[in-house]
Amino acid sequence: MVKPLQLLAFLLLLVTGTAHAAPTCTLSGAARVAVGDRSVLIHLPQGQTPATPAPLVILLHGSGSTGTAMLRDSNLAAASDQHGFLVAAPDAGIAHDKGFVWNIPGVPTVAGTIPGPDAPDDVAFIGALIDQLAKAGCVDPVRVYATGLSGGGRMTSWLGCVAADRFAAIAPVVGLRAGNPLESDPSRPDPATCRPSRAVPVIAFAGDADTTNPIQGGGAKYWSYTMHAAEQRWATLNRCTAAPTTRWVAPKVYEERYAACRGGADVVGRVTVGGGHSWVVDNDALWAFLSQHRR
Repeated sequence: MVKPLQLLAFLLLLVTGTAHAAPTCTLSGAARVAVGDRSVLIHLPQGQTPATPAPLVILLHGSGSTGTAMLRDSNLAAASDQHGFLVAAPDAGIAHDKGFVWNIPGVPTVAGTIPGPDAPDDVAFIGALIDQLAKAGCVDPVRVYATGLSGGGRMTSWLGCVAADRFAAIAPVVGLRAGNPLESDPSRPDPATCRPSRAVPVIAFAGDADTTNPIQGGGAKYWSYTMHAAEQRWATLNRCTAAPTTRWVAPKVYEERYAACRGGADVVGRVTVGGGHSWVVDNDALWAFLSQHRR
């Protein structure tokens, strides 16, 4: 006759013998990982416990730049060490000037050409990067976020449109979009080109003196409509029901917020008065917003 304690011990043996141990992240400090035929710069926060997956912020560079330059210019490594999130700073797939540009289908790059069907698929590449880091035990797949500058901000917006199931929140910088400009009326976003599968929390940063991607609209063909139009479209997509509010959050920085949104997916725009086409971001405020959300 098998005694109860013996049976319990046997069952525990079966469970522990067949269960797979969670992977332990072997990366540390600043490292590079190969994802397909590309190499991605990774910054791990100081003091990260290898057995505990960290939140991930994917940082996308501007057109003609690189992940290395973007990590330096954003100062996100210091924020990573302070707040405990991992930063991945990849290079885009299309070579341009001394760096790279992102492939946003149907939208011309800064070179004025629309990427062809054989151009590298940056959405698939970023998805593979997330999968690889999660499988290695380095990141928590429900706490993955995207941010980026200029062309990287537009790519961040595109990820919100077409890969909402991969990101808990997005934070475009001088690059908030909500789909491609409508061909018949470029002052409006084309609803057919941004149909996220779920509500996506959005915080966007911009400067009101930006002449490259002006918040007032105009500019290049890939830009055209205003930042307000982009905010309003995301608010519609997220089914925000509260009237938008505006308040000063710092000297020369005001915030526009659409709240009471589906799943808590607020839409926030922070504008720096006199700010130009640069990383006009309070990194602590960025992380405070992103870290509220889980996928």
